[in-house]
Amino acid sequence: MIKKKFRNICLVSVLGIAAFAGVCSYDAGAGSNIHIINVSYDPTRELYESYNEIFKEHWKEKTGQDVDVIQSHGGSGKQALEVINGLQADVVTLALDYDIDAIENAGMIQSGWKEELPDDSAPYTSTIVFLVRKGNPKNIQDWDDLIRDDVDVITPNPKTSGGARWNYLAAWAYAQKIYNNDEEKMEAFIKKLYQNVLVLDSGARGATTSFVENGQGDVLIAWENEAYLSVQDYPDDYEIVTPSISILAQPSVAVVDSVVDKKGTRDVATEYLNYLYSDDAQRIAAENYYRPVNQEILEEYSDVFDLNMELKTIDDFDGWQEVQRKHFADGGVFDRIYGN
Repeated sequence: MIKKKFRNICLVSVLGIAAFAGVCSYDAGAGSNIHIINVSYDPTRELYESYNEIFKEHWKEKTGQDVDVIQSHGGSGKQALEVINGLQADVVTLALDYDIDAIENAGMIQSGWKEELPDDSAPYTSTIVFLVRKGNPKNIQDWDDLIRDDVDVITPNPKTSGGARWNYLAAWAYAQKIYNNDEEKMEAFIKKLYQNVLVLDSGARGATTSFVENGQGDVLIAWENEAYLSVQDYPDDYEIVTPSISILAQPSVAVVDSVVDKKGTRDVATEYLNYLYSDDAQRIAAENYYRPVNQEILEEYSDVFDLNMELKTIDDFDGWQEVQRKHFADGGVFDRIYGN
């Protein structure tokens, strides 16, 4: 359970991890105590704080070794770039597969990584909802309310945040449905929405801080788990609004092959990701308001999650490569609607 101020947990700065990694290029599997680094995206802090504890116990029982897991968190796109630029991640647990593809394209992850684990190497899912102030004073019910002149919006920057890209696509899905695929009207809708954005933080947790801690905006477009954590911490101050249509967000995980082969940590890194699919880990995901991919366990939490939401998938938009080209590459839709 997180406390006030969204405390940072088990978090080492990027520079600190880079320094740590520099002195840990030994055969990490040779001794009785090993270290791995998990480079993750913004809102998974609490999830991995809990998961790392049960994984340590699992690995100790399985091998007799002690393992320390060092966490790094930030906007997913920025985190991928840090790994490409030398951050020695044994595993990456990022917001979307496009960011892991970027690490693959840099020659650090073997092709076919998405087939290495079940469910396209996405051991938990989420979706996008609205967090509003208690009593919903602006009566925000759906995406079209976010383009009203009297509504100020908080959402991260899709150029740096994976969660922000999911947010954007959920809004795009609504515009697509309302305007029957009329791209001119869809772009106009998205442009008006982003004209209402007060600040584009670099990551989802920064956006949550802007809304919750700094009191900015009328509505936060948020990962479902971020919204629930805010309500959990401040039940008298916030509530969740579920829009009529959203998107199935599938955060992806992978072993960073070039790093684990150099450090000798392939076995522990592989097991670290495999164990995310265990029943215990799936329940920890649910308790941190991520949706388990184990459907039986998901049903156990049907009183928490709205399992009847209309959810689009990334395949409805022809995959992340096409989405990136069309919307988020230099000169894409986002640049057109936000830069003008």
